[in-house]
Amino acid sequence: MCGIALIISGIRFDLSSLLLDTTLPVTNSDQLEFTVADLAAALRRRGPDSLGAKKLLLHSSGSEIVSGVEEEFSNCLSAANGRTPCMHFFGATLQLRGVNPVVQPLIDSSKNVLVYNGEIFGGIEIASEENDGEVLMGLLGGCEGRVPNVVSRIKGPWAIIYWQESSRTLWFGRDAFGRRSLLVHWPTVEDSRFLLSSVSPVASNERSSAENGTTKLGFWEELPCGIYSVSIDAPDGDGSLVGEVKKHEWTNAMLEELIKWERTSVEPKPKEVHISRCETVRGQHDMNSLTSDIVPMPSKSGNIQASISVPAEAVLIALRESVLRRSSLHRIFQAGMHDVEKNLVPVAVLFSGGLDSMIIAALLHECLDPSYEIDLLNVSFDGQSAPDRISAKAGVSELRRIAPLRKWKLVEIDADLSNLTFETKRVLSLINPANTYMDLNIGIALWLAAGGDGWVYEENSKYNDENRQGVKYKSKARIVLVGSGADEQCAGYGRHRTKYRSGSWLRLHEEMKLDMQRIWKRNLGRDDRCIADTGKEARFPFLDEDVIRTLLGIPLWEVANLDQPSGIGDKKILREVAELLGLHEAATLPKRAIQFGTRIARESNRKNFGSNRAANQASAGSVVIHKQLDMA
Repeated sequence: MCGIALIISGIRFDLSSLLLDTTLPVTNSDQLEFTVADLAAALRRRGPDSLGAKKLLLHSSGSEIVSGVEEEFSNCLSAANGRTPCMHFFGATLQLRGVNPVVQPLIDSSKNVLVYNGEIFGGIEIASEENDGEVLMGLLGGCEGRVPNVVSRIKGPWAIIYWQESSRTLWFGRDAFGRRSLLVHWPTVEDSRFLLSSVSPVASNERSSAENGTTKLGFWEELPCGIYSVSIDAPDGDGSLVGEVKKHEWTNAMLEELIKWERTSVEPKPKEVHISRCETVRGQHDMNSLTSDIVPMPSKSGNIQASISVPAEAVLIALRESVLRRSSLHRIFQAGMHDVEKNLVPVAVLFSGGLDSMIIAALLHECLDPSYEIDLLNVSFDGQSAPDRISAKAGVSELRRIAPLRKWKLVEIDADLSNLTFETKRVLSLINPANTYMDLNIGIALWLAAGGDGWVYEENSKYNDENRQGVKYKSKARIVLVGSGADEQCAGYGRHRTKYRSGSWLRLHEEMKLDMQRIWKRNLGRDDRCIADTGKEARFPFLDEDVIRTLLGIPLWEVANLDQPSGIGDKKILREVAELLGLHEAATLPKRAIQFGTRIARESNRKNFGSNRAANQASAGSVVIHKQLDMA
């Protein structure tokens, strides 16, 4: 995970192609709501290994644009509010690839500049000893302006800011599903600067305010997924520079298909439904080939080889490869370490004990060397009584049964919302531009869980044993696996059942498609910012390109059967995957959102609305946060 940012001043922008605004004048705009040092500090929390900056100075000589790079870091932290055309690049790095330390921004011999936040898991070959940012820099430097061709090849999450010296063009964007945050401040008459950043500094969210039930437009917006360019020109010959902003098409046909999110088999014929119910696999497969060294456990019926649909096997294979790509140790930076620490915990799981996190944990066990421990990070706002804490205890017991040789470490992170005033202010800035109590509650829970600062208890301790022996523990894992995307793709939300009942299969498909096409704005940017602020990188196995393609290739009625009750028909395909992994108890668990499973929503309702009843009457989850209420 990295933090990247750009501030451009002294250039007039033409946004007409984006239908945002007309060409804006260069003005002596108001000061930013934060300092450049604030921005650098926010980025450094995301990238604790290094922080660098470069200032690109531009001026016109007739029709020619001349650039020069300032290397001195202190100069780059100076005010970026003047009229002199310049670009300030910032890059903070959490290095997870390569054998040599890397400091951003990267600059090559042609004066191209790159700040990059992402992981290349496929599409572009990265050798085990290489850093993907450096490889990408080399490819971009030799692409002769065809930047969309290069980034469209990437399989994995990314956000990028790249200055191409030869064409005097700035390129920026984020991957097609928005798995890495990138915020934008488009130039306005009040503030003509153009800004990009992975995160909002703490002070900048103060500009958003709520008055009379209406929210003013905030300083930041989530950048819509895609590839953009700003071509710098000097059309008038008077020394002023103009940047024309354009959005570009993806050049990867497979990626385009995933973005459209269309499946060929949406509405079954009666015969197809009958076949799908009967066409199962009954004890004909080598379970060891499916589950590696996981010990198969009998289901409640006593039958180990339960009836599983063929599509579930395809999903299991795709998910296993996805987790392997995200946990392979040769992709984890080990510079300066002659020997891997014996107690190193390279990868952790955000763990509720629910269906999605149980599948991820079981697959991580298969993919990770058995000598490593696995941290299971669980947060609760109601001690041992929170539903997520109870299911986590049960979940780790089931994992220990199917994988007894693995050292599973359940990290219990207990929190009291009334004692989190400073943390709440921090998370308010992280969720920005999101601004509802639901976003804040989810953000706080994710931030605390990813921080991994809690207690670990003896394996044989019972959760209600007051005399449990625990030790204070903080997870050092720099990679956190998260189950985002499972509900959107497999009909896990209650609204999916509502759409199915009101409009059958087609309405269900349309709702799921809507969820996937807006996940960048509703979920992933916020989640990335909250997790990354702890110096960890969030990785999303369910949002791997091959997993998405596999699920889209399966008939919808094999993915979910919402005629069946909750805990059976919703996410049907993942419940079958859990059965294949021997997770028979987890396979029956109903969906429970993090804000309810941790009970932070209940505590927030009491704090901000007086009671759960009053909060429900006010539809508290969607209520915009008033600063005076939140900071009280």
